[in-house]
Amino acid sequence: MTLPALQNTTVFFRRILSQFPQDISLAFAYGSGVFKQQGTTQGQMGKNMLDFVFAVDDPVTWHTMNLMQNRRHYSFLKYLGPKQISTIQNEHGAGVYYNTLVPIDDRMIKYGVISTQTLIDDLLHWKTMYIAGRLHKPVRIVLQGESGKLRAALVGNLKSAVTASFLMLPESFSEEDLFLQIAGLSYCGDFRMVFGEDKSKVLNIVKDNGPHFKTLYSTILQECPQVVYKPQQGKLEVDKSPEGQFLQLMALPRTLQQQITRLVDPPGKNRDVEEILLQVAQDPDCGLVVQQAIASIVKISSLTQSAKGIATAGTLKAASYSVKKLNKMWKGWRRKPA
Repeated sequence: MTLPALQNTTVFFRRILSQFPQDISLAFAYGSGVFKQQGTTQGQMGKNMLDFVFAVDDPVTWHTMNLMQNRRHYSFLKYLGPKQISTIQNEHGAGVYYNTLVPIDDRMIKYGVISTQTLIDDLLHWKTMYIAGRLHKPVRIVLQGESGKLRAALVGNLKSAVTASFLMLPESFSEEDLFLQIAGLSYCGDFRMVFGEDKSKVLNIVKDNGPHFKTLYSTILQECPQVVYKPQQGKLEVDKSPEGQFLQLMALPRTLQQQITRLVDPPGKNRDVEEILLQVAQDPDCGLVVQQAIASIVKISSLTQSAKGIATAGTLKAASYSVKKLNKMWKGWRRKPA
């Protein structure tokens, strides 16, 4: 099964990609420079920074080639060489190395580099939810290789987003309720939502992109045995029985199950995961426990990745990027009705 993402890439995105080393297993663009968000005009979209992620099989080789082609993209860390850059990428934060505020073809872009295996691990297990969370939302696929393992992980990540959201929603809800829940997963616990991001970000993402969310999730919803999906009415009903919730909990990514276990199981008891999830399935606050567990994953990765971003961007670029984020937050406040 292939990822049901938006495949109609433009020449413009391919032109940008052509300026990088071509050993890329997955490249996608995302964010407000790619998809219109509520309160943003087409003219403003054209001025927003374009965000990309490149998954590469061999980060050392890729950074070696990119340093030769695009050395100016890197901060002072370029002087450490490709091996050290790859070590910083893989062993700190969320396993992503970002170069930001890079001018290409009259646009400003930011691109993150992640190893293909690290990406697959995050998609399957939600170790950090950093890139997995971005892929819960519509993205523009610019390039996708033939790896069946990666394709399966991409679809599995979408299914996990649906399952986690079911646990946090009531028995009956609308498509928009589901898409808001899904879009908000990767912002649970993100410190930037307190300071640095527009507080209406999740709503803005979903409001103007309902058809794109449907493209991503309709097949999964139609094939899911635990939900009654009525696409014509835009309504869903999910199994909220203890048995149903237990099956959903057992289907969650491994890291999320482990976080739920840490929240619920008192130190020293050391019960197995299945026993704990059975207890959580019968808890009226099951959804809240899942939400808290997700927040604990996102909080750590957002803090450590942001700290790494200061070094990978360089002080001046990091300051400039932060000012742009604060400006967007301020504009979000001003748009809110009194």
